[in-house]
Amino acid sequence: MKVVIIGGGIAGLTTAISLQQAGVSCAIYEAAPAIKPLGAGLTLAANAMKALAKLGLAEEVLAQGNVLTAFNILDEKGKIITQTNSSVFRAQYGADNIAIHRANLHQVLLSRIAPDTLYLNKQLVRLEKQNSGLLLHFSDGSTTKTDYLLAADGIHSAVRKIILPEATPRYAGYTCWRAVVDMPNVVQTEAIETWGQAGRFGMVPVAPNKIYYFACISAPQPDSAFKNFTVTDLVQQFKEYHRPIPEIWRQSHNEQLIWNDIYDLKPLPQLAFGTILLLGDAGHATTPNLGQGACQAIEDAVILANLWRNNNRVEDTFLQFEKMRLPRTHFVTTQSRRAGQIAQIQNPFTAKIRNLVLRALPARFLEKNLKKLLDVQF
Repeated sequence: MKVVIIGGGIAGLTTAISLQQAGVSCAIYEAAPAIKPLGAGLTLAANAMKALAKLGLAEEVLAQGNVLTAFNILDEKGKIITQTNSSVFRAQYGADNIAIHRANLHQVLLSRIAPDTLYLNKQLVRLEKQNSGLLLHFSDGSTTKTDYLLAADGIHSAVRKIILPEATPRYAGYTCWRAVVDMPNVVQTEAIETWGQAGRFGMVPVAPNKIYYFACISAPQPDSAFKNFTVTDLVQQFKEYHRPIPEIWRQSHNEQLIWNDIYDLKPLPQLAFGTILLLGDAGHATTPNLGQGACQAIEDAVILANLWRNNNRVEDTFLQFEKMRLPRTHFVTTQSRRAGQIAQIQNPFTAKIRNLVLRALPARFLEKNLKKLLDVQF
């Protein structure tokens, strides 16, 4: 039996590690010609850290990241809208919430991949169903045969475009800039989002004296003019926001900025297609508002391996995976999109009402939603 994973990102690498631990040999085909330390920061919530613990990776990942003590939402003057104390998450949900640079997480995962199983510069362009399995065609002219194909190649998945050409990414209504900067004079242990009329600004400590930040501005349609925004433009946009946001801008340089419009994937009706399975963002891409994109991909990996161990027929494993994962990933995608719509309100009157309502919500309301998101068993 041959198993091929398309995509060498977080979803593909974690899936390979999980399957290898379950005794399933697999090969990873990655479109990029080289593995480079790309990206900015991300959060791994308790559900993802529990999944990584199952793979024996939690301590190594934690050593490369930073435990978050709280998640606070503020208005542009720095007044609290909501507070969530994440320092109690280990007792409640079995793990901490952490922040980590994406490149550091990628390196930890790469270090656990079995030798000679990762192939670079392999952009999938076509797949061909044969009686004996699938024949994969790559842009360099090479081909490979496989019995089973796991698509972990992200929101713009080449595999999904082939089998579900109508399932295209949908714009979320806002654009985003991200970076990681050195902040030697700022001591921060909590993740913070600031909501205001100019947009949304988030800052997360990914390491001592290092802050990952993101800035989101609403736009009705994707606008290529944002591609040319500089730090100076963003300083002007967020000039009324509280400290330490001005200090963060002063530490930023144009070459550090990573810009992209925000997209997700409308929930799909299926993930399993015979001998093909969609994983991670290829099957259920979500907006980043709940910090669950990487988390759901990691969940996928552990759950798939668990099911693979217990089924004799791989096609049945794929169908069982689909049945288990669709309700949860639909929930995460839908809730995350709603959260973004609420956070991006920029009408002054509507934003004021939103803030008043959120401040009045009882703590048990937020705890109930967190429990549904984080209280997962593997």
